[in-house]
Amino acid sequence: MGNQKLIIFMKNILSNEWKYKNKILYLSILLSFIIIAYYILRSGFSMSSDSERFSRWADTLISLNFNLFEFFSIDKVAHRPSLFFFSIPVILIALCKVIFVNEWQFFFLLFNLLLIFFSLIIFTKTLLLIDVRSILISITLPLVVISVDILTWPQFILSDMIYAFLILLSTYFILKGIIKNKFNYFEIFIIIFLLLASRPSSIPVVFMIFSYIVIFRFNIFNEAKFSFLLLFLLFILTPFIYAAIYFYIEFYIHGIAKLDFVTGMVKSGMIIHDRPETWVPQPNNYLDVVCIYFLRIINFFNPYAATFSILHVFLNVIQTCIFLFSIIIWLYFIGYIKSYDKIFFFIISLSFSVAAFHSFILIDYDWRYRFPILLPLMMLFPISLEIIIKKKLNLKI
Repeated sequence: MGNQKLIIFMKNILSNEWKYKNKILYLSILLSFIIIAYYILRSGFSMSSDSERFSRWADTLISLNFNLFEFFSIDKVAHRPSLFFFSIPVILIALCKVIFVNEWQFFFLLFNLLLIFFSLIIFTKTLLLIDVRSILISITLPLVVISVDILTWPQFILSDMIYAFLILLSTYFILKGIIKNKFNYFEIFIIIFLLLASRPSSIPVVFMIFSYIVIFRFNIFNEAKFSFLLLFLLFILTPFIYAAIYFYIEFYIHGIAKLDFVTGMVKSGMIIHDRPETWVPQPNNYLDVVCIYFLRIINFFNPYAATFSILHVFLNVIQTCIFLFSIIIWLYFIGYIKSYDKIFFFIISLSFSVAAFHSFILIDYDWRYRFPILLPLMMLFPISLEIIIKKKLNLKI
């Protein structure tokens, strides 16, 4: 009798007709934001070497009376790529300096917190749009709160939170296009422009958006299993392709400072920048270079570092296990819900594109470059639970 009541109670909670679903969801969003905001405000803002660079560029922009044409034209030799690719964070910092003067860093931090709040809203709105039930989103939000990266990087006076927000927004537009079977190209054009203006390393994100639209538009790789096979082959082949590019650069176009910087790190066996414990012996042949790139791609998602605390590693392991669990569930039920197959394919492809790009260029000391793709990856968890509920419990929306 007791078990029967428990089953009925669970079905009521999981049902989209449950009367408290919206209240629980709104409460989860609010509490999640309050906890994140409290932690970040208590920790205060942080300045890095890149922060100082942005601050200097903001001063230059102010001295030019916000004339962007003149700003983008200065020091072309010293700035490669163009300053356009840093324009959004620099403009925002310049505005904070003009309006708030000595308190500009604190107000930039508040702006990052505002982006976190809207990120939680977009995260929720996206999942609701693709028919994930409210209770599953409410369960997922506390997992967002315990993400060490989400608690860390918004503290910095950098472009990271802006970039992460724009990636999440682009994910929303793409997923909306999947569900509606039609993309709004004006929205996508605007988001691509903003991505490029926020960070030069937005190139793999922009590339993936274009690639996915082409794949979706022409029904390429329409079969989910074939799509997964493609991703797996890309994962295997990418280190071989990178190794070939490495040797081409070494033999034919060496002498360019930035390219020599990239190949020089490979030549020294570097895996994670400034973490010698992750490095391998210097490569002697093609397969050694392949091995380095393979290790870099794997280590992009590495939850462990020698300097991390036990709690830090534990929370990172939980996060990694959540991603792996979600992908395994999808693979087990692959083909059951075609729209979810397309969503998984996009998010995993997006994550791989970012990981592969930085594996060729540089993986930062504190894994800063994986922070922007964490919220899209976190979406996979409630989607995978939704698949289980629809398949196993036969609960209809």
